[in-house]
Amino acid sequence: MSENGRIWYKAARNFVKAGRLPVPITDTVIEIVKTLLNEEQAKFIVQFKKSSYNSEEIKSITDLDDKALEKMLNDLMYAGAISGIPSRSTGAMIYRVVPFLPGLLEFTLMRGEFGEKDKKLAQLHKKFFDDLVEGTQKNYDQLMKEYNKIPGIARVIPVEEEIEPRQEIVLPLEELSKIIEKYDPIGVATCYCRHRKDLIDEPCKKTDDRKNCFSFGRTAEFLISQGFQERISKEEALEILKKCEDDGLVHKAFHTNLDPMREIDGLCNCCKCCCGTFEAHYAGAFPLMDISTCLASVNADDCVGCGTCVENCNAEAIELEDTIAVMNEDRCVGCGICAHLCPESAITMNRTEMRKVFVPPPKLTNL
Repeated sequence: MSENGRIWYKAARNFVKAGRLPVPITDTVIEIVKTLLNEEQAKFIVQFKKSSYNSEEIKSITDLDDKALEKMLNDLMYAGAISGIPSRSTGAMIYRVVPFLPGLLEFTLMRGEFGEKDKKLAQLHKKFFDDLVEGTQKNYDQLMKEYNKIPGIARVIPVEEEIEPRQEIVLPLEELSKIIEKYDPIGVATCYCRHRKDLIDEPCKKTDDRKNCFSFGRTAEFLISQGFQERISKEEALEILKKCEDDGLVHKAFHTNLDPMREIDGLCNCCKCCCGTFEAHYAGAFPLMDISTCLASVNADDCVGCGTCVENCNAEAIELEDTIAVMNEDRCVGCGICAHLCPESAITMNRTEMRKVFVPPPKLTNL
């Protein structure tokens, strides 16, 4: 490998190492990095030897003068390659390389633009996921063992149903409203997943909305400042989230370091036809790896076998048996969409202990 080639490989490796998913550093991954950065920027990324640097520390890894360093950092933040977020304890700016997935891959298309670069990136992303499918299928058993060691990637935020005396009241935004109330500011962006599909002429089958990808607090401040997201009010956020539920989308919260006890960095609204966690699963690349605190339960006496829940379950956890909906608890991510959309109110959500839903992807025979 030439010296130039090693630079690009090392830069790609730094993005991958910043995350927790075992992403192979393929030619496609390197080409995505090349599309986003120039060689000087790639060399700068290679200098990151630890997970984070404050403003003084970052000066020690480069010979750039203060003005050139400021420009480098600003350009890389605008590209979504590094983040600059103040420390909660000291307020000092902390710079980190953005993980490749989730992170860099999503940032590339969150501005919702339709230029030639965006179209190229969308095609590269498709190739990236195709490569992942092939790699997973060739090393299926070993990779499933490795994936099973990883904490759940996202925590599913359920549509709530609460029982009150003599009357059942559906409160679909109760838990979400607490999240929205807690954080300020709130940012919303074009959904990277649906925009990627739009760019390759495979539009979403579940919703016409595109601006429904959220971030909160310090992460939102960063993304808003770099033009990835726009600031919205709490009322606007709740309105968008209600529409997501009515369209059958799953709320997935992404926590700092994949730790559900830490703050929420972002919240996606996912469908199985577009969103990476679902689409890559059905394609054969990734298992479902979600944290959940609910399970859906069908009341057979109330179920009329209309199939609404089957049609709208993004995890494919429900089947009709003798015209009655039957739940596969091993696949249920506890999102509550089935209960929310059931016309007969035949499905309820039951609280569980926090659990990891791990569903291996299908084994394919045509590779």
